[in-house]
Amino acid sequence: MTRELGVGVLVSGGGSNLQALIDAEIAIAAVASNVDGVPALDRARAAGIPKAAFPLVEYRDRSERDAAMAEWLVANGVQLVVCAGYMHLLRPVFLGRFPGRVVNVHPALLPAFPGATAVEDALSAGAVETGATVHLVDAGVDTGTVLRQEAVTVLPGDTAATLHARIRTVEHRLLPEVVRELIDA
Repeated sequence: MTRELGVGVLVSGGGSNLQALIDAEIAIAAVASNVDGVPALDRARAAGIPKAAFPLVEYRDRSERDAAMAEWLVANGVQLVVCAGYMHLLRPVFLGRFPGRVVNVHPALLPAFPGATAVEDALSAGAVETGATVHLVDAGVDTGTVLRQEAVTVLPGDTAATLHARIRTVEHRLLPEVVRELIDA
């Protein structure tokens, strides 16, 4: 697996989508997190991928933190950024460093159920289906251009945990497929 393609991955937690990218042999140049010590950073270390944490408490504000994170990613050769469970909105200073080259995976069929509680919101709304979306990131909350979506049926008796587990299975296949297409384009 080579790393000269310049894919950077942003994470905030467990890193199951990062692991899906690693398992799909996507060449990852660097992994950054807004939270120090999360399992996703352990996954990066185990795969031999440069990693760094950028906790907000170490910066004056999110813009300063995002600028530092973008600079670190650029210094590691990143040209395409993949948000894989990254739970902070990126500021314009970050998006400006990677114009049209930041993608996100979201556990809903956007534009339905944007934001951090998409699975819970789908259940609360009584949706009969939801799904996974890979989209470009813009300054809004899950408002960027949709690149690919796939539906997941909401089953009777689903909880947020059971539904999210089925959505993650789709995310783990869909995200690497879309990232590979972007690399090859």
